[in-house]
Order: sequence, then C-alpha cells, then structure tokens
Amino acid sequence: MSRTVKIILPNGKEYDCEVGKSIIECIPKNKDFLVAKINGKKLVDLTAEIKEDFERIEILTFDHDEGRETYWHTASHILAQAVKELWPNYKLAIGPAIEEGFYYDFYTFGNTFTEEDIAKIEEKMYEIIKRKIPLIRKEISKKEAMELFKQRQEDFKVELLQDMEDEIVSVYWQGDFVDLCRGPHLPSTGYVKKVKLLNVASAYWRGDESREVLQRIYGIAFPKASMLEDYLKRLEEIKKRDHRKLGVQLDLFSTHEELGAGLFLWHPKGALARQKVEDYLVDIHLRRGYQLVKTPHIARGKLYETSGHMSFYKENMFLFKIDEELYSIKPMNCPMHILIYKTRTRSYRDLPIRFFELGTVYRNERSGVLRGLFRVRGFTQDDAHVFCTPEQLEDEIVKILDLMEEILSTFGITDFEATLSTRDPEKKEDFMGSDEIWEHAERVLHNALKRKNMKIKVAVGEAAFYGPKIDILVRDVLGRKWQCSTIQLDFNLPQRFNVTYIDKDNKEKHVVMIHRALLGSIERFFGILLEYTGGHLPLWMAPVQVVIIPISEEHVDYANKVASMMREKDIRVEIDSRRETVQYKIRDHALMKVPYIIVVGDREVNNNKVTVRIRGTNKTITMDNYEFIKLVDEKIKSKSLEL
Repeated sequence: MSRTVKIILPNGKEYDCEVGKSIIECIPKNKDFLVAKINGKKLVDLTAEIKEDFERIEILTFDHDEGRETYWHTASHILAQAVKELWPNYKLAIGPAIEEGFYYDFYTFGNTFTEEDIAKIEEKMYEIIKRKIPLIRKEISKKEAMELFKQRQEDFKVELLQDMEDEIVSVYWQGDFVDLCRGPHLPSTGYVKKVKLLNVASAYWRGDESREVLQRIYGIAFPKASMLEDYLKRLEEIKKRDHRKLGVQLDLFSTHEELGAGLFLWHPKGALARQKVEDYLVDIHLRRGYQLVKTPHIARGKLYETSGHMSFYKENMFLFKIDEELYSIKPMNCPMHILIYKTRTRSYRDLPIRFFELGTVYRNERSGVLRGLFRVRGFTQDDAHVFCTPEQLEDEIVKILDLMEEILSTFGITDFEATLSTRDPEKKEDFMGSDEIWEHAERVLHNALKRKNMKIKVAVGEAAFYGPKIDILVRDVLGRKWQCSTIQLDFNLPQRFNVTYIDKDNKEKHVVMIHRALLGSIERFFGILLEYTGGHLPLWMAPVQVVIIPISEEHVDYANKVASMMREKDIRVEIDSRRETVQYKIRDHALMKVPYIIVVGDREVNNNKVTVRIRGTNKTITMDNYEFIKLVDEKIKSKSLEL
C-alpha cells in the first residue's frame, strides 16, 4: 500500500492522499483553493504530483500572502498572452507579482501602449480567462529551453537562460503561449475573476539605462468584483495622498530640471517642518545616551577602500579628484564614525558607545528608480552606530527597539511588523564570519524581538553579507506597508578597521558594531508621513499652527494682540488680512491643512474670545483666548496627536 500524505484545507479539514496522485485530485473542487505549501516551506501548483518527501500539504487561498502572489503571477501570464495574441512580434521580458498586483515588461520596438491599446488588452485578458486554459508546468533542460525561445524569437528569455546556472529549468504552457517561469501558478486561467490594468510606464531591461527601453503594464486582479471596487476606491485615495502633489499644494518642497533629478529644494514651510523633526530626533537621542557627532560631506577614496564600499558599492558613489587623488562624496556615515571611535583607546567600561548624526549622504541612483522623496540622490539619515561587546548586544537591540517605538508613536505610527533577515545556512560561503558568530547574532536579534512581543517574519538568506538585520515595516491607514527602521549587526567593519576595546582580561578584542536608522531617510520618512496623514501633519511640526482671520479692518488690532500672545509661547501663527471674503480665506487655509483657523469679529473683541475651526471638521468652538493659547501650548509641548 502506498504512503499517504495529510492535506490540510484552510478551514482545518484534513484529507489523506496517496503519493503519486496530484494534489488537486484529492481535494474538493473549489476555485478559492489556489496553491499548495509543502512541509511549511515550498510552494507548488495544485496540479503537482505528491512525492515521497512530502510530509504535510497546506492549501492556500487569496487570504494568504502566497496565495495572492500566485494569483497575481498567473494574471501577469494572462496579460502576457493577451499582448502576444494582439501583437505577436512584441517580445516578452519579465512579469512578476509585486506587493500589490503584477506587471509585465514588453519590448515594443519603440511603440507605446495607448489607452485604446490597454482597453483591448484588458478585453483580451477576459477572453483568455473565459477559455479556462490550463497552466501546465514542464521541466526541461536549459538547452531545450534556449532552443524553444530562440525559435519563438524571445531574445530576452534567451538572455535570462544564458545567465542561469541550473541545467534543468521550468516553463509554463498556457495553450499556445509559453513562458520561462519557476511558478507556481493557478490550475487554469479560469481561476482569475476580475482584472484591471492600471497604468503604463517605461523601464530599462534589467534596470540598465544603456539597454533596451521596455513598456511596463501594471495590473491588479481579484476573485471578487467587490474587492476590485474597494481597491480602486483606495487607489483614488492614494492618489489624493501622493506626497509629490501634497508637497506642491502645501508649498513644502520642489524639484527642478535645472537642479537635477533626485534632488529637492525645501521651501520655508517644508524646511521648518523638517527642522522640527530633526530637533526632536537630536533631543530624544541625547536623552537616550547617544553622543552627537558631525562628519564632512566628502572623504578620501582610500577610506571607502578600507570599508569595502569601493569594491561593492562603487557604481552608486559620486567620485572626483583633488590634486590627482580620488575622493568620494559621502555615501555612508559609518566609516567616519569609526574614525571618531578610534581616536583613543576604549575600555570595556566605556562601552556601549553610541554615536548619532543627522548625516547627509549622496548616492548615484539610476534615474529610472527615482521617485519623489521615496528614492532620491541626496538624503539625510537619522544615523547611529553603537559600539558594544557581544554580551551587551541583546540589551542594546531591545533599547533600540524601544526608541524606535517611541519615535514612530510620536508621529502616530503604531502598526508595524519586523522582518528578521538571516543567513542562508545552505550558502554560508556568501556570508562572512564563523557559524558561532552568526548563530549568536541571529539568536540575539530573535530574542530581542521576542522580548518586545513583536510580530516576526524571517527572511532566510536576506541578511547582509556582514551580519543579520531587523527591518521594521509600518502599515498606514490604507493598508500599505512602508519600510522605516533598520537595525544591522556588522562583523565586517570592526575587522577591516580593527575597531577594538580592552576587555576585563586586559586583552584587545573587536567590538560588535550596530548600524541603525530609525526613520531611515528623513526625506523618505517625510514623504511617508505626508501620505500617511494625508498632509495633516502633527500639530507640533506643522509649519503654520494657527491662522487668525479678522472679519474686517476694525478687528486687525485684536488679531495682532492675540497673535503676539501666541508668539510669546512659540506658537507659529499668521494673520490673514487679505481683501477676500472670510469664507474664501477659511477654505484656502483648510486646503493648506492648517490645524487651527481662528475668526475674530466684534463678539470676540468685546469678550476676549476666539472662534476656532479645528482642522478636519466643520465645527467651530468659541473660547477665552488665554484658555485657547494654553491648550495649544500644552498640545505642542506634549506632541499630542489630537487637536
């Protein structure tokens, strides 16, 4: 009798199925069942054969991350088939699932997809879905695959195959359409229900600006029409919150062709709001035992040769010569912090030492990846480096996580999760350091996260070559995830620079170095915060906190008196005495998202009152001007998120 394997459905119901049968044969027919996870690790098609090494099979749906990814990946193949049926000469590049949806890149010989083209493609996709075409996986030799794609004149697939080391590769047939793909996929195109193509963009093949320009079509797919409707509504809200639009609307920052791509100018209001963030960061770090340092914007290239950046990061660095010697505009702060540490001998009694800097760095990012404040060429990090002993590591990581929570919560961000990036135990040669060091470091990070009761997602093989790391992802009100904080352990630089301390036994030992940035890039975080809040910045960092609107010229003196009282409390206030209607001015400042709009007329003047409109509401309250000023002052000092 052949061995059976347990299959577990999403509702917990279990089935036993014989080895040799396909998974789909052994489960109820249900198009909610999308893909299978084997032994808690590997994903396979539902049509896959059950093998001897299968111990446990879990069936996943669209509610699972892997289920959604499989769904969207199949939708990308449907998109590719649709384009090939409409334009057989266009060439296939790549088409992955992404965090939300999918895309596919095509070489179109210089043609661009129009709105009419996109409508045709979408119609063709629905036609392919109705055909319920099975997706059939075949494993063939690399040589066979190259012949197959050469015959089909798919040059980009041939190039991908040339770079693959595997001698056996997988392809997926979908009727007459075939694609090079690891999978997994849905059993048939009929499993996909609702699709929507969202936009078209240009992309370089393999991200290389010297290579072919491709047309990238983005799309989304869902099993229910209501889910697509909800998504499209959310997309409209996301567009309204686009930080690039808000930056212009609120007069915070700008970028200019004359200035250069990936570089921004901060206008008075934006610079003031940003400065409040930076002042807060300096203050809280000093209170937490960090020491403030400052480093220059350029350094000798030799410094970055020692650090290894010249070998591994040179293409992202801006290099130039002074007196025939190579210099670099600073891409990283860490080598300079190390030089400060090494200015004198350190004892174990001195440790941990925590250096903090709002350090501006510059990176030669490709123009194709630049996107608003999210990806720039010049940015400032809330960068810190902690030098400690191995015994101090866990407590230091917990303290960093504590600080991260406090800082993010100050901005109203409380929903986040942690990704723990570890070494791939099967590819140890890709990572420096002994097994003992890695095991200790990974255990320390895991223990610290457990002590914080944080959700942990482990990413095997995603560690930096010099050590494991923690990345913090925050989720906004629209469900989007943003990476903010990163905490990295480093065994590499302490050895390269011989960064040591004198231990209790009077022996010289290498420190452990922690790289950490809690907001990451100030520019990027500012963009995230704008979208997270829809431009309603917290009161304490709002560039203008109060606007006073006198009803007529007779009330200007009283407006000036109230404003003067506010300025004594460092409240940022403006008076709007333009010759416009009161309603026009209220609407104007509401669009500028000013926290408090005050209107003063005869009643307010005669009673020492102010009538206040609070941001985000149409309600007004009238109160004593001293009470209002006290209230606002308290909210600013406490960094309250409530108005």
